[in-house]
Amino acid sequence: MKGSFQITIVIIFIAGAILGVLVFSGAIPLGKDNKPGSLGTVTLWGTVPQGVMTPLLEEFNTANTSFVVKYVQKSAYTFNQDLLEALALGTGPDMFLLSDSLAFHYANKISVIPYQSYPLSSFKSNFAGAGEVFLTSKGVLAFPLSIDPLMMYYNRSVLDASGIIYPPASWDDLVSLAPKLTKKDDSNKIIKSMVGLGQFSNITNAKDIIAALFMQAGNGIVMEKDGTYNSNLNAPVSNPKLSLSAILKFYTDFADPNQSVYSWNKSFANSNDTFSAENSALYFGFASELPSLVNRNPNQNLGISSFPQIKDAGFKLTNAHVMGIALLSSSKNLNTAFTAAGLLSMGNFASKFAAVTGVAPARRDLLKVRPPDSYFPIFYDSALYARSWIDPSPTDTNNIFRNMVEGVLSNNVTVDSAISGASSRLGLLLLR
Repeated sequence: MKGSFQITIVIIFIAGAILGVLVFSGAIPLGKDNKPGSLGTVTLWGTVPQGVMTPLLEEFNTANTSFVVKYVQKSAYTFNQDLLEALALGTGPDMFLLSDSLAFHYANKISVIPYQSYPLSSFKSNFAGAGEVFLTSKGVLAFPLSIDPLMMYYNRSVLDASGIIYPPASWDDLVSLAPKLTKKDDSNKIIKSMVGLGQFSNITNAKDIIAALFMQAGNGIVMEKDGTYNSNLNAPVSNPKLSLSAILKFYTDFADPNQSVYSWNKSFANSNDTFSAENSALYFGFASELPSLVNRNPNQNLGISSFPQIKDAGFKLTNAHVMGIALLSSSKNLNTAFTAAGLLSMGNFASKFAAVTGVAPARRDLLKVRPPDSYFPIFYDSALYARSWIDPSPTDTNNIFRNMVEGVLSNNVTVDSAISGASSRLGLLLLR
């Protein structure tokens, strides 16, 4: 039975793919010659506010009259329960907005799009690398929609006063600025911090920052093969300087009073609040955080730059949150859902969705068109080389990363043991 079901799903997707290819190529001009509503109505669930989605979908439905996409906003706190109850009653949506952090959690409810329907080469040609978090060995979990890259925010006035012309582009540059940007009194107490790094509990986005460092070192954190997910944290490395142990040591040094880069401790407020209070020069946050940072301190002389890189690495990489559109296996109109999701991920809807949510679109062709805005061009640049990873449980992995950092800082474990322990616990989370 299982084999027959899988064959049926593949056949459905192949049929849908043929339709989708014809639609995307213009051979079937949806919204022009087809009878309005002839392909039915599909429902999209998500936690994005209704007020954001309604005007975007009204415009989308006007342009694509052969089907209708209805949006239902759900609370982030009750989404999982709402979806389970709807599926049990047979009233679930056809599609839902899927964040990269929930891809693992919902994988068994998603209709994976086989590569016979959406070739891997087409996916990689259409979407930036961060969207590949939705790729598995068996197919595509979701159509990538937007990318929210991890950035470096900086206080221009502080850098100017310290004679620093440009914000640090590499980690070596950042280390060299520590004596200028971290102000201490005679007792070695930090008065002004260069940056919130080293600790965990009072550093906003700590897990994301550490994950970015790991990925810059060439470690994807989680690897998938033949439908099985495994921790990659214990993977061997060819360059000891880029081992995860060395990376973790580098990170925790910023909270070690015996190190030259010491610039942070537990006495500080959360790093975003400390930065907005102008008590730190740099802050690592996502593109979507810009409005909240501006609102916290409208008078702050704010600058934005790319996330620091490993010097002479030959490539760039930053972490990102990715939003996609996934198809539910319980959909009663899978072909239309496939076509709708593909169209939503391209063109006007995708670009406007990214704009109103303060992030970048996932499609490469849309990243070429830079908005006339002070900050969005650099968000688009970072989105192009951003990456993400399959997080099996954001709350649990946050605790794993926290224990890893705090174990090293407390001298309870070595950095090697901290990495090994984190890998073991991550591996357990990945067991289905």
